[in-house]
Amino acid sequence: MRLIVAFLSFFAVLPLAVAQEQSNVSLLLESLAGRDDLKSLKTIIVAQDGRTVAEEGYRGHTPSESTNIKSASKSIVSALVGIAIDKGLLDGPEQKIAPLLRDDLPSPADPRINEITVGNLLSMQAGLGRMSGPNYGRWVSSRNWVRFALAQPFDDEPGGRMLYSTASTHLLSAILTKVGGKSTLALAREWLGRVEGFRIGAWERDPQGIYLGGNQMAMSARSLLAFGELYRNRGRTEDGQQIVPADWVDLSWQPRTASRFTGDGYGYGWFMRRIGGDDVYYAWGYGGQMLYVVPSLRLTVVMTSDESGPSARNGYRDALHGVLAEIMAAMKAG
Repeated sequence: MRLIVAFLSFFAVLPLAVAQEQSNVSLLLESLAGRDDLKSLKTIIVAQDGRTVAEEGYRGHTPSESTNIKSASKSIVSALVGIAIDKGLLDGPEQKIAPLLRDDLPSPADPRINEITVGNLLSMQAGLGRMSGPNYGRWVSSRNWVRFALAQPFDDEPGGRMLYSTASTHLLSAILTKVGGKSTLALAREWLGRVEGFRIGAWERDPQGIYLGGNQMAMSARSLLAFGELYRNRGRTEDGQQIVPADWVDLSWQPRTASRFTGDGYGYGWFMRRIGGDDVYYAWGYGGQMLYVVPSLRLTVVMTSDESGPSARNGYRDALHGVLAEIMAAMKAG
């Protein structure tokens, strides 16, 4: 009898604990509106076990509105590569890219271009000169973005240090378009369309019509959350469909190099670091478009921001990491 009473008491208290947890996080999100260091913040969604614990929009913004997720889209391109490998359209991360992009290779070509692999592009270790930051403008002003990227001089050996470049994920988009026989957007909608709540809106294309792998992708915070939940569940939807291979999620979250600016690890389209004592995997886009997955807490958090300003040099990205730490602490306390 005592066992039954204890059992019932546990489930009577459980909803109260959940309500307290929601209250703690909701109050925290509300309090962020007045912080001077978070004036660019547009929305936050906090979900645990797939259940939204709290969400907030700031200065008239809402989690359902479309926003440019910038380089957070690199994690989505990585997922598409993993699916393409699973479908037999690509051989694997060690596959060399030169035969796949033969028509766009420079002539004469540096022989090292024959050593670049799909995995090197995913982990930003292609060795080619970076087409991000100060070089981004001249790259997207070129007549052929794929050829321009492949014609860059090598700044390191393939497989060497991390050289963050949106051109690397754009080359992956070109490869996906070729092996998939459809545009990258069509493949994304076909392969990821079964994920409830996931949707890609507008997406920029290059002069040849190839969708820009790793930038200029419109999604809502809720859609980005749906993608994060897919990875938190190791590629499986809530109803049990395996969309992204589970081993690809594991490979993507394995550190292969590290940012020379932050020291954070980088895998296949995902950054990783310790926050609040837990391992955190995150996608990051210019301006502060953040998708965080914290497996130990069964937690997925999305933050969207004004995409017109930087987030690294001015400390804003670190402020968002700090907000995540506060959220994690509130969840643990609840």
